[in-house]
Amino acid sequence: MKKHVFNAGPCLLPQEVYEKAIDAIRDFKGTGVSVLSISHRTKEWEETMNECRALWRELLHIPDTHEVIFLGGGASLQFLYVALNLLEHKAVYLETGVWAKKALKEAKGIGEAYAIASSADKNYTYIPKGYEIPADADYFHITTNNTIYGTEIKEDYDSPVPLVADMSSDIMSRPVDVSKYALIYGGAQKNVGPAGVIFAIIRKDILGKVSRYIPTMLDYRTHLDKESMFNTPPVFSIFVMNETLKWIKAQGGVEAIHRRDVEKAELLYGEIDRNRLFVGTAEKEDRSIMNVCFVMAPGYESLQDEFMAFAKERGMVGIKGHRSVGGFRASIYNACTLEDVQALVDCMQEFEKLHA
Repeated sequence: MKKHVFNAGPCLLPQEVYEKAIDAIRDFKGTGVSVLSISHRTKEWEETMNECRALWRELLHIPDTHEVIFLGGGASLQFLYVALNLLEHKAVYLETGVWAKKALKEAKGIGEAYAIASSADKNYTYIPKGYEIPADADYFHITTNNTIYGTEIKEDYDSPVPLVADMSSDIMSRPVDVSKYALIYGGAQKNVGPAGVIFAIIRKDILGKVSRYIPTMLDYRTHLDKESMFNTPPVFSIFVMNETLKWIKAQGGVEAIHRRDVEKAELLYGEIDRNRLFVGTAEKEDRSIMNVCFVMAPGYESLQDEFMAFAKERGMVGIKGHRSVGGFRASIYNACTLEDVQALVDCMQEFEKLHA
């Protein structure tokens, strides 16, 4: 039976990327050495690193004012990186979910930082609007997509201060005007590769402006100066990232991927809104095209476990909602196909016929 993978992360990757990874584990670029054992100082590896950076620049149209680096530690460590490197007087955050709240917590440990708006009052089911960004802040931090609650910021904000964005779970799903951001970062394991590597797109002029000592490994300048090779990089994760970016390019780039992602989201949300057994949890105008969250409709709550088992029997993988929300979550990242989403829709319709 075919499996339809909707895991929130690590994500589903294209089958051809898996095949490329298997080949490279056996023999990396004809060297006779596995990519798991290749030295990161070899010519062949440096070519891969350069190609990966170039693909980031090409696919997102990254201007010369910005550089791309790859690091370990996950996006959660970037919460600390951001504050250490950028926070001198005060920073402001948009609190739209668990990850935004955790990013703010790390900043508070470094200096003055606070949320200028929050959607916690409604369990993060909407994106706050109508707030004012203080012009004297060192930076404004946003989390563009909220995997747990299924909300997403779908535009590039105009900010009077440097704009910092955690784009872990929606990077490469829509065109982005990188010039509007001082820093974009995220874990690869949603749309652009496996767990184990993060990307950071940094406008170079924002660094070197804080008075504190920054530990060498936590200073962005360290990694910019050494082109992500200050220490041994997460070689295998970067290799798979590179292959994933090549796949995105072959699909027609981010613009084409976005059209397909919107089509998948519209199909699934359409069924949620039509089906009397289910109801979406996020405000419609702020619904994510990456993470679709829904629960059993009022009066049908007792069917939750039954539907979970029903869906699992039909090959659905990873649709259990986060414990703080409950219900269901289908993460329909780039490599998830329209056929996968249709299979879930068919499953929901079949279950409705049994119970409604």
